[in-house]
Amino acid sequence: MNCSSRLLAGLYVATSAGLSWTAVLEYRYGPMWAACLFAAAGVVPVIGVVRESVIGDQRRALAEWAGRAAATSGPEPDAAEDIVRAELDGACCERWWTSLGSDHDRSCPHRVPRSSAA
Repeated sequence: MNCSSRLLAGLYVATSAGLSWTAVLEYRYGPMWAACLFAAAGVVPVIGVVRESVIGDQRRALAEWAGRAAATSGPEPDAAEDIVRAELDGACCERWWTSLGSDHDRSCPHRVPRSSAA
């Protein structure tokens, strides 16, 4: 984790602690629904800490991968374009993307004809 990720994780932990303390106070002196609400909200920043650690792990893995690629054969300038092109080629057609999976282009191999039967 870099410095900004550590700072952000610290803010997440502080926010979670504050919300947890508020949940305890609401449990003792306030309505139960508010205590449950603050307890659930206290868990959400923990997800942010996990997310930051996963992003840090992915950055380290990418740096190691790039270092190995540079050491073996040199960096390939079009590697990112090749990855994006492979992902887009593996996807379906343009109409499927824009219609949230309900329609297909005429040339799409996954086109399923619609029937009038319900």
